[in-house]
Amino acid sequence: MQKQTAEEKAKNIKLLICDVDGVMTDGSLFYDNNGDEYKAFNSRDGHGIKMLQECGVQVAIITGRTSKLVLHRMHNLNVDMIYQGQADKRHAFRELLEETGMLPEEIAYIGDDVVDLPVMTQVGLAVAVADAHELVLENADWVTLCDGGRGAVRDLCEFIMKAQNHYQNMMNRYL
Repeated sequence: MQKQTAEEKAKNIKLLICDVDGVMTDGSLFYDNNGDEYKAFNSRDGHGIKMLQECGVQVAIITGRTSKLVLHRMHNLNVDMIYQGQADKRHAFRELLEETGMLPEEIAYIGDDVVDLPVMTQVGLAVAVADAHELVLENADWVTLCDGGRGAVRDLCEFIMKAQNHYQNMMNRYL
């Protein structure tokens, strides 16, 4: 049996799972003198998520950290499947499978570090950001052009839209 290309795998994606730190952000953690945390999210990533949702692909978050900022940003993007504080991301992945009724091959996961590998190795399309850890890069079906927090999620959203023949129609809205 011939191995599927990343493009072929992307055709079947119905759910995109994103890590946050190092994927939706550049991985930097900023704290003020009161211990309040700050994160910078890329606006193009956000627009990519919105376009992908319009094409019928759902989006979820699985992150090891817990932050009100993540809840706020995901609310703005109409992402309601949010799993925070997940030291072992496999538990949240199993919940998502149950909740959505999807098969692993209908799911893409984008990650940057070794804590993402237990889920990445189970999904249909495993994606690494360009500046991911070497083991993540080695286990990815596809690697984004951009680094985490610098447009990597947008790269993946467009990759999926192209594979599913939605990209040109989506871009025609802006021309």
